[in-house]
Amino acid sequence: MSDAPRTDDPRPFVAEVVRGTPTEEELAAAIVVVSDAYVREVADATVPDDTPRSRWELSARGLRAPLNRTAGWHGFIG
Repeated sequence: MSDAPRTDDPRPFVAEVVRGTPTEEELAAAIVVVSDAYVREVADATVPDDTPRSRWELSARGLRAPLNRTAGWHGFIG
C-alpha cells in the first residue's frame, strides 16, 4: 500500500476558542454548522464540469486546421 494521503480523506480541522468556555457539544455543533456552510459555498462557487457545447462550437470545430508551430515567422510573405 502507498503512504500517500488519499484525496477523499477529510483534512484536520483546527478551532481556536478566543472567548468563553464552550462545552464539547457546543464546539462540535459550531464545527458542523461552519463545515456545512463551507461545503454549500464551495458547491455554489464551482462550475459543473459537464457544460454542454453549443451547436456552433460542434459544427465549427472541424473547419480549422491545426496551427503549425514549427513554421515560425519566416513563413510570412506579406
